[in-house]
Order: sequence, then structure tokens, then C-alpha cells
Amino acid sequence: MTTSTDTGIRQQRRLETAIPGPRSCELMARKGAAVAAGVGATMPVFAAAAGGGIVVDVDGNHLIDLGSGIAVTTVGASNPRVVAAVREQVAAFTHTCFMVTPYEGYVAVAESLNRLTPGDHDKRTALFNSGAEAVENAVKIARAHTGRHAVVVFDHAYHGRTNLTMAMTAKSMPYKHGFGPFAPEVYRAPLSYPFRDGGLDGAEAARRALDVVEKQVGAANLAALVIEPIQGEGGFIEPAPGFLPALAEWCRANGVVFVADEVQTGFARTGDWFACDHEGVVPDLIVTAKGIAGGLPLSAVTGRAEIMDAAHAGGLGGTYGGNPLACAAALAAIETIEQDALVARAREIGSVLTSRLRALADPRIGDVRGRGAMIAVELVRPGTSEPDPALAKRVAAVAHERGVIVLTCGTHGNVLRFLPPLTISDALLHDAMDVLGEALAAEVTV
Repeated sequence: MTTSTDTGIRQQRRLETAIPGPRSCELMARKGAAVAAGVGATMPVFAAAAGGGIVVDVDGNHLIDLGSGIAVTTVGASNPRVVAAVREQVAAFTHTCFMVTPYEGYVAVAESLNRLTPGDHDKRTALFNSGAEAVENAVKIARAHTGRHAVVVFDHAYHGRTNLTMAMTAKSMPYKHGFGPFAPEVYRAPLSYPFRDGGLDGAEAARRALDVVEKQVGAANLAALVIEPIQGEGGFIEPAPGFLPALAEWCRANGVVFVADEVQTGFARTGDWFACDHEGVVPDLIVTAKGIAGGLPLSAVTGRAEIMDAAHAGGLGGTYGGNPLACAAALAAIETIEQDALVARAREIGSVLTSRLRALADPRIGDVRGRGAMIAVELVRPGTSEPDPALAKRVAAVAHERGVIVLTCGTHGNVLRFLPPLTISDALLHDAMDVLGEALAAEVTV
């Protein structure tokens, strides 16, 4: 397939200039003069249009999108249903503040999330703007419900850039360095990391983590245990089977709120509606964002009614939380996932990516992991498990030069991650994997 009838953008990698082109260079110079230096950019190109599996830059280059704006444009960057819904809503009104004069769209999104998230218990939802804001509100809700203060998170975790969520995030550079002191009462436990755990199974890894929690925090002091079912920025680490269920069971037995941070994994990304679905884990609270609204800023906390209703009236909210445009986009995105069978499509994408990556049989690929359209390769020095962040950086740079948007991640920066929109064609996936193979082949062990 080389064209996309819904976007009008030719679905084919094509380079009209070197990367970056002259117009992008001009804009990058303007960025340097106008935008704070702390706001970085993975690629030195500026987008002009996007749709399907392609981003078109201002110089006319067609780039294969394996990033989806960090797992945001799951249904495509210009999905027709989302575009139509936002146009209709923007003509009606752009804002009233739900806390002043409510509107139906917010309620409809909450109803959809209550229906779709794991578990058939009575649920409530509150809407916010960003993933970090939703994580922070989940902690507030858990503290209000339990009357406790401590929060447990895990090695390699990423939960956001606010003060509390920086404390919850493991990686110092670039997320925490120089920005402390951080919020107190945040504790860290060891994660199940199969590639580096020496054969430790999920149950054993859970016992190890919970032993740390019980000795260093104590269940009686713990309000919430917060975990990404598959870690995002930490390196797309998928815990061993049984790890998440064991944690959830311990939380239930000890009155601790089990919070699943599905900001990156939610909304069909992993080949299920939510990553927790894979092992039938039912969290007390689930945090969502990114893929929820087709590119518009929206996030949510959804969970057990008795926990969600613990906060006093007026204790949750925000001026822009559940903005009507974002709510319209979310309803259209959810409809698209359901009507276009995108959960199944994510699994197909995962099969293509993992089969191509494993076929590379490169000794510097230590691990291929992930589920659905959330796949990663961890790069190491040949014959070892020693991380090779320099190789990951070079391979990504070569891919960028050849027109493929690839992101890196991981505590050591040695992981290449692939998050294509679920609207991408198999032809583009194969082309991108060809480029990646060429980029690896061009690199020699240093």
C-alpha cells in the first residue's frame, strides 16, 4: 500500500533534501532564539503534515513514523473521525470549565472509560490534562482513601515531570537533574526485568520487591503502589508473567491502592485495550493519557467508585481538565479503535516488528521485547549484557538521516523503541526495518 485515502498523504518514505533540509534549519535557528534551551528535540526537522504512518516535514520529506509523538497518535495524526469531531465541537464552544458549567462530552468520556478499563466493578473517572497530572491525582485519591502517605514505585520507572512525579521517576538525566528537592514519602522497589534478572520468574521477582516494601516502608504506611505494566521511558521492560498479579494480590490483602500507570500502554497500544488485560490484572486505579484523544491533551484517572469518591468535593479538577475539544477527540478515537479493529491491528504490527528484529540476529541485539505496537530492542556490547548507549544513539541518527523516526529510551539510553501509529501499513513497517538493518550493518563494534 503506497497511498492513504483518509489523509491524502502518500504513504511512502521519500527524501527531497538532506535531513535536516534548509527550511527546517531556518526554523531550528528560530527555535534556538525563541524557545527555552531546556526544551529539546529528537530530530532537527519541523513537521508540516502527518497521517497514516508518515510525517511530512517543511522541506517535503516523507518520514516513516515509528514514534507516534511518543505513543500519542495511536489512531493516526489526522484521523478523519477525530478531525470531524473536533471541528464540530470547536464551532459549538471551546471552553466553559467543567467545574463551572459542565458539558456532556466529559460525562461521555468518563462513561466510556468506566466501560473499557479492566474490571466490571462500579467505577468513577476524573479527567485532567497530562499523564503526570493524572498520576499525581491518583496518588492524591489513594491518600484520601487510605489515610496513609507513602507511595511505592519501581526501578527504571517514568511517571512524569511535576515535582511529585519526578520523585516517582527513576532516571536522573534529563528528567530530575538539578530540579530537587523532591516530594517526600516516595520509595523504590526492584522491578522484574527478565533480560537482567538471571532467570528470576515473576513470582520470585514479586517476593523480592515486596520484601523490600515490607521492610523499608511497611504496608500500614503505604497508600499506593504505582507501576507501569510495561515500562515506557525505562526501556519497554515487560515484567515476567505473574509479577503484576502477585503485586495486585498483595495490595488487596493489605489495603494498599494498586495503581496501573497506563499512560503509554493504554488504548490498544500493546494489543489489548490496556496492558493489564494481558494477565487479567484489575487495578484499583488506572491512569491513562497519550493515546486517549488522538493528539489532543487529555488524561484520566479511572477506578473503584469507593476509592475515587474519597476525595472531598472540589478536591479534584483543574481549569482545563476534560476540555471539550479533547473530549470530542477522545470519543472519536475510542470509536475508531473499536470500529477499525485497531486492537487486532496492534498485534499484527507486533508480529511484523518482532519477526523482522529477531531475524537480524545481530550479536549487539541483547533483547527484543514488548507487545503489540510497543516493541523495543536493547543494544549491548557483543557477547555481554553491557549496555551500549553509544550504538543506540548512532543507529538512531542513521535512521533519522534516512527518513525513519526512531526513539531511544532506557535507564542507560541503550534501547531503541518502536511506537508506530496503528494506521501504518505493513509496507512502511518493512521499509523501516530495512533501514534499521542497514543502520546496524553500517556500525562496527567500537
